[in-house]
Amino acid sequence: MNDSEKSRPVVGRFAPTPSGRLHLGNLMCAMLAWLSVRSRGGKFLLRVEDLDAARCAGMKDNTAYLLDDMAFLGIDYDGEVLYQSERSDIYAGYVQTLTEKGLIYPCYCSRAELHAASAPHLSDNTPIYDRRCLLRAQRGEAPPVGRRPALRVMVPDEKIGFFDTVYGYYEEYLPRDCSDFVVRRSDGVHAYQLAVVVDDGLSGVTEVLRGNDLVFSTPRQIFLQRTLGFDTPDYCHIPLLTDAEGRRLSKRDGDGCMETVRARYKDGRAVIGALAAALCLLPEPQSISLPELLPYFDIKKIPRDSVKLPEGF
Repeated sequence: MNDSEKSRPVVGRFAPTPSGRLHLGNLMCAMLAWLSVRSRGGKFLLRVEDLDAARCAGMKDNTAYLLDDMAFLGIDYDGEVLYQSERSDIYAGYVQTLTEKGLIYPCYCSRAELHAASAPHLSDNTPIYDRRCLLRAQRGEAPPVGRRPALRVMVPDEKIGFFDTVYGYYEEYLPRDCSDFVVRRSDGVHAYQLAVVVDDGLSGVTEVLRGNDLVFSTPRQIFLQRTLGFDTPDYCHIPLLTDAEGRRLSKRDGDGCMETVRARYKDGRAVIGALAAALCLLPEPQSISLPELLPYFDIKKIPRDSVKLPEGF
């Protein structure tokens, strides 16, 4: 890190998807991101990742709930809420930039065709693409009739790595570990990988703190940042919150759902104290506010393994 990077203002963010009521794992991440930024006098932004209207059915209500749950825990933010659903034209402009650089090509493969392929899959079960549509176009084959294409970006033949605050150095060889990925889906919705890079870049985000299930996304996001002229933020991938048996919490299953938590605990301070103890920021649970927790915050205290849901939740 050079002197200019050390002196730049710290800007962090929380970027939930309103596909359902938040659970404690989501808010644990928000709490840590808030503590990390506020402990250094930085700005904390809120972005609602509501790109997928079908997945986020009822998202207006869910967004209202997430704002209320954040207020319940005392997680404030700076500026206006940014909604990805309102930024399609901005994302389209950056797809055009990639197109002008000769990095975009149409892909007509269906989801079923991709998953039926023998190619290896990423940790999120996304198939590693074999460039079949690019090769077909280069051979002069006509595209399928009546099928709208997705748009893929060609990755370079190189390794991209970064130092994670919690886990240390992580690296991927792009052609093998992620291959060409979608930046705009066949239904016209811009993909997460593109939108998150554009939004972080335009918002001046300098630190991304999120769950370690997203660590595999980081090298391809760094590739996009470099290609589109954005600075690369610092990354901190934290362990996931699990139940007592070590199973990852799920919105779909209602694990640690804030509706249930708030029916049982009327004071957000008790919830913060329980999470802080589970994260090893406090020796034992106690009633405490986020500002009161700031002196105890140290990212080095966070466990590298999963964090167990506190008893009673």
